[in-house]
Amino acid sequence: MSEQNQNIKNENPEVLDAENEENTPPTYEELQERIAELEGMLQDEKLRALANEQNLNRRFQEELQKTHKFAAQNFAAEMLTVKDYLEMALQDQSGNFDAMKMGVSMTLDVLKKAFENTKIQEINPQKGDKLDPHQHHGMQEVEADDVETGAIVSLLKKGYTMHDRVLRPAMVTVAKANQPVENQS
Repeated sequence: MSEQNQNIKNENPEVLDAENEENTPPTYEELQERIAELEGMLQDEKLRALANEQNLNRRFQEELQKTHKFAAQNFAAEMLTVKDYLEMALQDQSGNFDAMKMGVSMTLDVLKKAFENTKIQEINPQKGDKLDPHQHHGMQEVEADDVETGAIVSLLKKGYTMHDRVLRPAMVTVAKANQPVENQS
């Protein structure tokens, strides 16, 4: 320490007291107060974090409800056009079969476009395809020599998937095993 600093300390007792306070350990009561203060701060932070978590959870639940509520909105909007076209077709009294057929074809095109936009795809198995119980529903078994047992013989009704989830399985007939004919002698 420089001589000048030493002289300042000797002349000013407050400087000495401040230095002594810095060097002396805190008392038990001071430590207790500090602990209580830190515990209070910790409790405040804990409550803030809990409130923040609850707010996030509430907002997430609200957003999830909105998503469920309006999930089909785009598809429904496209179906309005299909409905309009079908109603116009029913109101047509012209008797012009070709015009009616063309209108129905255009309506089907709009429907296909709506399916495409909402990721709805056909399950359209072909004769001889292997029966997939996840995508096909065997409605009946029939004898068929030209396909192997358990394979699809014909399609009764197309199935549909949406984002790889089956909405309706394709309804099919399935080849059954040929039964040997018993001699009736």
